[in-house]
Amino acid sequence: MAEKFEDMDCWKVARELSMAVYRVTNDESCRRDFGFCDQIRRAAVSVMNNVADGFDRGSRKDFIKFLYIARASAAEVRSMTYLGLDLGYFTPQEFEEIQSLTRRCGGLTWGLIKSLRSKLNLGEKLAILVFLAILPFIYRTL
Repeated sequence: MAEKFEDMDCWKVARELSMAVYRVTNDESCRRDFGFCDQIRRAAVSVMNNVADGFDRGSRKDFIKFLYIARASAAEVRSMTYLGLDLGYFTPQEFEEIQSLTRRCGGLTWGLIKSLRSKLNLGEKLAILVFLAILPFIYRTL
C-alpha cells in the first residue's frame, strides 16, 4: 500500500481526469451552460478527492466506502460526457479522452476495492453492505 494518496495510481488518473474535464469545459459555449459545466467539474474533482479522503481516514472499511463514491463519481462524469458530446460541447476526441480516463479510474478503484475487501473481517464487510444499501437515499437528499 502507498504511504500517501499522491502515490496511488487511482488518484493520479483521477487527477488527470479532473484536469481534462477542466480543459474541455473551458470553452465558452460550455461555460455558458453553468449547470452542466459545474456538475461535470464537481463530479471529476469528487473522484480524486474521495480517493484522498478515504485514504487518510485510516481504516480499510472507510477507505472502501470512499472508493465506492469515487467510482460512482467517475461513472457520473462518463455519463455526462455523452450529453456534452450531444450538445456539441466536446469534440469526439475530447469525448474519447474523458471516457478513457473514467474507465481507467473505475477499473483502478474497483481493483483496489477488491483487494481491500479481501482483507476485511465479517463485521467490516457488513458495515460496508449497509452503507451501500443506504447510499442511494443519501444521494437523493443532496
